[in-house]
Amino acid sequence: MAGVGKLLKQAQKMQRGIEALQTQLEAKEIDVASGGGAVKLKINGAGKFLALVLDPEFLKEDAKLVADTVLAAVQDAAKQAKEYNDAEMQKVTSAFQMPGMF
Repeated sequence: MAGVGKLLKQAQKMQRGIEALQTQLEAKEIDVASGGGAVKLKINGAGKFLALVLDPEFLKEDAKLVADTVLAAVQDAAKQAKEYNDAEMQKVTSAFQMPGMF
């Protein structure tokens, strides 16, 4: 049963790593700009949007263009946050492998 104890210790270590990573993800800020800087977003590594800034001159443009540009910025920010999150989570979980499972 020594293998079970080792596995349990590995799981606890991974859990502590994930908890530390969650704090790190919340602190990591990613800046995204779209429309030549007309739309600026800030998102954290956990995927929480922190800020949205729209250039006042840009708001004078066609509503569909503004909406499309904001949507593109939001999608890009979400993608970047997910990629960052996934890469960092992989670092934490890669050391934990259950025999016969992965």
